[in-house]
Amino acid sequence: MSNHNKVQLSQQQLLAQANGSIKTGVGKNVKHDSAGIQVTGEAVYVDDRLEYPNQLHVYVRMSDVAHANITKIDLTPCYDFEGVELAIQAKDVPGELDIGAILPGDPLLADGKVEYLGQAVIAVAASSMEIARQAAQAAIIEYEELPAILCVEEALAKQSFVTESHQQKRGNSVAALSAAKHILEGSIHIGGQEHFYLETQAASVMPTEDGGMIVYASTQNPTEVQKLVAEVIGVPMHKVVIDMRRMGGGFGGKETQAAGPACLCAVFAKLTGRPTKIRLPRVEDMMMTGKRHPFFNQYKVGFNDDGQINGIEIIAASNCGYSPDLSSSITDRAMFHSDNAYYLGDATITGHRCKTNTASNTAFRGFGGPQGMMTIEHIMDEIAGKLGKDPLSVRKVNFYGIEDRNVTHYYQKVEDNFIHELVADLEATSEYAQRRKAIDEYNKTSPILKKGISLTPVKFGISFTATFLNQAGALLHVYTDGSMQLSHGGTEMGQGLNTKVAQIVAQEFQVDIDNIQITSANTSKVPNTSPTAASSGTDLNGKAAQNAARTIKQRLIDFCVAHFSVTEEEVTFRNNTVTVREQIMTFADLIQLAYFNQISLSSTGFYKTPKIYYDHATAKGRPFYYFAYGASCSEVLIDTLTGEYKTLRVDILHDVGASLNPDIDIGQIEGGFIQGLGWLTTEELVWNDKGKLATNGPMGYKIPAIADTPIDFRTHLVENRSNPEQTVYNSKAVGEPPFMLSMSVWSALRDAAASVADHQYMPHLDTPATPERVLWAVEEAESYKYKAALAAEVTESKKDSVTV
Repeated sequence: MSNHNKVQLSQQQLLAQANGSIKTGVGKNVKHDSAGIQVTGEAVYVDDRLEYPNQLHVYVRMSDVAHANITKIDLTPCYDFEGVELAIQAKDVPGELDIGAILPGDPLLADGKVEYLGQAVIAVAASSMEIARQAAQAAIIEYEELPAILCVEEALAKQSFVTESHQQKRGNSVAALSAAKHILEGSIHIGGQEHFYLETQAASVMPTEDGGMIVYASTQNPTEVQKLVAEVIGVPMHKVVIDMRRMGGGFGGKETQAAGPACLCAVFAKLTGRPTKIRLPRVEDMMMTGKRHPFFNQYKVGFNDDGQINGIEIIAASNCGYSPDLSSSITDRAMFHSDNAYYLGDATITGHRCKTNTASNTAFRGFGGPQGMMTIEHIMDEIAGKLGKDPLSVRKVNFYGIEDRNVTHYYQKVEDNFIHELVADLEATSEYAQRRKAIDEYNKTSPILKKGISLTPVKFGISFTATFLNQAGALLHVYTDGSMQLSHGGTEMGQGLNTKVAQIVAQEFQVDIDNIQITSANTSKVPNTSPTAASSGTDLNGKAAQNAARTIKQRLIDFCVAHFSVTEEEVTFRNNTVTVREQIMTFADLIQLAYFNQISLSSTGFYKTPKIYYDHATAKGRPFYYFAYGASCSEVLIDTLTGEYKTLRVDILHDVGASLNPDIDIGQIEGGFIQGLGWLTTEELVWNDKGKLATNGPMGYKIPAIADTPIDFRTHLVENRSNPEQTVYNSKAVGEPPFMLSMSVWSALRDAAASVADHQYMPHLDTPATPERVLWAVEEAESYKYKAALAAEVTESKKDSVTV
């Protein structure tokens, strides 16, 4: 309390308050700042904004062929519908047409050619979205169809790539493979994934009197939207302001692909002078936007009798869709993470960026890392099957070491490696050995239902692989009543970023989080922001906000030193109070005193991640500031007659360093795991032979429901292990690493299928492991068992014949 409330506290009362501690600072369980209004429905998203009286609504007409020259576009029929204001095609865009994120190749509207079924060809603005839709469908568009490449194998065969291939190499993999005692070769298809954010792509644009735009966009990347909107309407960036309060989910799908809808709205606003809005219907959103990259990965691995890898060659081929988007960086990260937690010996990792006539695939939680990790986890199970060993023993013998075997195939040293310790803890707490034995006994007496279990690790690198993106800014104002307004470059999409950043500032000033209001992400307050992605939201923006807070705090300390004739050590902040030698005052009273003495109470903050670099030419460097670790143990039950399954129990132990907010971190871990579970089991993307996405809505595309979650779900944070790197309060990122914990479910399903053949054979299981694929794996194992039994009978018969 302070004198502005007309309430005075005695020094005794202030002393008692100062001896307490704030309950909402770092390390405390503070609820998500928007939780209440999200539950009640009061939270405002783009589509909830009040509409303007003369607002236009935009609908996009998509291509209905995968690859073709456009021979005719006639927009005249669009104007037969009352309420239509304007219909446009590529030539009507006033500025730049291409909105490629890094490299060109993404026209806002198809220009003379369409390259996937679902590509935006024309757009109509009308008084309602329904009228715009009817008018857009009335336009006459004719095509001359061209051959289409629809799968990654065909793209590989035809050398169809969006960018050049890349290779990382350590040692001589050819020689290592030649000298290896055991060799395995194989491949695995790793499916893509639809983001399925609850809020589809949406934007609302208001033209300003100076020829600029205010854009309310559901985007993870406000600065990129600002840049591209400015380019398509032909104005400098300072004419465009992007405002983003919250998203109804993003998961990477709104890092680059939110730009298209916003740019279309801006073009209509520029050409008509009227406010304009777009919200993609679900089917159009799923057909028009890219997904997680499907991968087709091939390998050749050499290993010894213990299962330890001596040499390996991996070819990772990503299905990029029709344009570059972020595919080079995504494929690079798949290559970086093709080791997961294992030392690969002499290794050659090659990454191909395959061009197909499908929507341009894009960022998704994990950013290629999961697709890289899946290959090596597949290999670990293959080695175990070949040697007749428990897969966990093979995994452990290949873990990175502490003193040796601790350099990755891209030459980054794995520091602070405690994966051995973490896995040993989980192995004990999950009772892996006892349950493995019990499952083996169960499977011997259960002819139809089979159980499987697996324990898999995660080592995930934290930082943008594009080094320049590892920077962030913040703006902090302290008002004369002691309250604060904070802006930062991150975007809130439900992950609790704003809550964590507010906790950091609260901790610095030792005030309650209620004193801090975080505003929407706004390019007029914090410029040149990086996307909220790569698990870096809190690492970067939290540090920037911390630096802004420390600048103001130091000004206050310097003021106290001069004003009260004390030393810096005699000025302490604690529990909403400030003690200056023996005098105690409220934080608000100090702020008011500082204001009267003309002390600046506003500051920017900036942070850039140190130490990181990567030389693409030599394929060497330190692309990651640090690694986050985790492990999960999953037990499943499958029906061998149908392939249906259930996840019975999951144990998770995950490393977040010194947690900023344990409740939010656990929520992110469990949410990431369930989303990963969907990617690996139920979420199947299917295209027909014309290139049309058949699973373009919730009727055909199955995200995990409550019934798909583990019956017994146990999640724990690694305790007493802070991040040795200088991250914000020694915490670690938590957004992406938990996603890969779900690999243990896929591996357990494979283990259950292998039990049909008494673990003498490891059946193949591509992802997603739908019930159909699990059934195929069971049938493969049964076929092996039958053939083995038949061969044994033949051998025995020959023995009997010889005896006779």
